[in-house]
Amino acid sequence: MSILLPTVLIGILGVAFGYMLAWFAQKFAIHTNPLIKKIEEILPGANCGACGYPGCSGLAEKIVNEDAPVNACPVGGVKVWTEIAKLTGKTTGKLETKKAMLVCQGGKGTVQELGTYFGIDDCRAAAVLGVSHIGCINGCLGLGTCEKICPFDAIHINPETSLPVIDWAECTGCGKCVEECPRKVLALVPGREQVQLACSSPASGKEVRRICSKGCIKCQLCVKACPVQAIHFQDGVIKIDQEKCTLCGLCKEKCPTRCILCLLTKDRKDAEKTLAPVSES
Repeated sequence: MSILLPTVLIGILGVAFGYMLAWFAQKFAIHTNPLIKKIEEILPGANCGACGYPGCSGLAEKIVNEDAPVNACPVGGVKVWTEIAKLTGKTTGKLETKKAMLVCQGGKGTVQELGTYFGIDDCRAAAVLGVSHIGCINGCLGLGTCEKICPFDAIHINPETSLPVIDWAECTGCGKCVEECPRKVLALVPGREQVQLACSSPASGKEVRRICSKGCIKCQLCVKACPVQAIHFQDGVIKIDQEKCTLCGLCKEKCPTRCILCLLTKDRKDAEKTLAPVSES
């Protein structure tokens, strides 16, 4: 009897507490908009944070609450953006994917080498320490930080040049490499046919000529050659107006250092379209 009574009481208390917990759970339950779950299922699930929000679930909630646009996920691309727009009934506006591009050609044999680097194998560490083993203070350090942080294995360092090679078929335009590059030699560009300047140095033509054989020497021959005035020399650097550019390629032909690249469309095996820099061979 002394054992039975406490057992019964504990059982009754357990049932009572169970009912109380169930009541509290129902009373104070946070009801999630089912649309959030549907959008999360459409998103790629990379949880890379490129959108600026805490994972795909966080972005889905922001889209539903109209705190983020339907194309906030750079990884998803046009297909995902369109599906989200249809689901939410929102207008998409102009949808354009972005790709990462290296705006530097100062690799081995091209840029002036000041010595051999023996420090931490990380561009950010070298930049913080103020270490530069190349003559161009704006050039790619070639230590592969972009390769390490790319969540989609779209960047690999070319051992012959020490420059990153970006696979546009795999690049999602998440922007992580651009954000982490201490020299800012990586940029997001439209994922379509275009002409781009592959040099980010603001140094004078004389200085560039001294330290790099493929840098922009500010000769402005491209400006004079452009038949539609799409190229301008502004604030000490060459700028290309992509809206005016007709892809004629005259600027590339006239550039004495070959630092203007044409990015052209090529067929992929899966019949989709991707972009890749034209070989300079």
